[in-house]
Amino acid sequence: MSVSVKSAPRSDLEHAKKDAYDSALRRIAVPSFANLLDERQHRKLRLAGAFRIFAAFGFSEGVAGHITARDPEFTDTFWVNPFGMHFGQIRSSDLIRVDRKGNVVEGEGPLNVSAFAIHAAIHEARPEIVAAAHAHSIYGKAWSAVGRLLDPITQDACAFYEDHVFFDDARVIITEASEGADLARCLGPHKAAILRNHGLLTVGRTVEEAAWWFVAMERCCQAQFLAESVCKPLQVDRSNARAARAVNGTPFSGWFQCQPLWDHIVRVQPDLLK
Repeated sequence: MSVSVKSAPRSDLEHAKKDAYDSALRRIAVPSFANLLDERQHRKLRLAGAFRIFAAFGFSEGVAGHITARDPEFTDTFWVNPFGMHFGQIRSSDLIRVDRKGNVVEGEGPLNVSAFAIHAAIHEARPEIVAAAHAHSIYGKAWSAVGRLLDPITQDACAFYEDHVFFDDARVIITEASEGADLARCLGPHKAAILRNHGLLTVGRTVEEAAWWFVAMERCCQAQFLAESVCKPLQVDRSNARAARAVNGTPFSGWFQCQPLWDHIVRVQPDLLK
């Protein structure tokens, strides 16, 4: 026997608590920089940190996977991991900068052709996007074979409600510019994509945002598998899913939720700053 209880209207105390919470968040801000050199260094450090975070979550798989960050000065170029280096070893000094033709213009190391095909197209199509992340994570790969979007079955999944796409393309390896362009068109204005028989891809206005959406989406895939193994999960209705997304699905929320991961990884792996 189940009992359903409707939520009561918010009390004055609850409204006061929410106002205090909102006020506290307003005092936390994405950093701004006095010059482009400082901004570049910040992005590179966060990018190296994102790779370490991915490694800590077990997202490394052979030579697969890549995260990029647009250069703040030369905005038609981006920083990326050198092909073949384990996520858990990447430092800011290991990153390479690539131009729109696929030339390595700064740093040393080979470029992953798939990384260029995917990320060059996304960075060109989405000038407001700073970072994009893709890896062959276990639950993301598995869910990509299911052939459908994630459902809003949890508060966390609501962050992706009406804001992710399914890239239904049989070409599971993307190496050509035209293939990357197809993915970018499918992604459109959204924050994430499920690539059929391939895995997940997320984007953000900061490195931290893109990294967090990937971590969160992977865990949402896991949660949906677990829920569906037991029963048909209850879904959050459209109105409440949109309301939740307005809170935990914003660019600021993505950036903010990644900060504890950054703080932890720097504390336990300070060599990434080199």
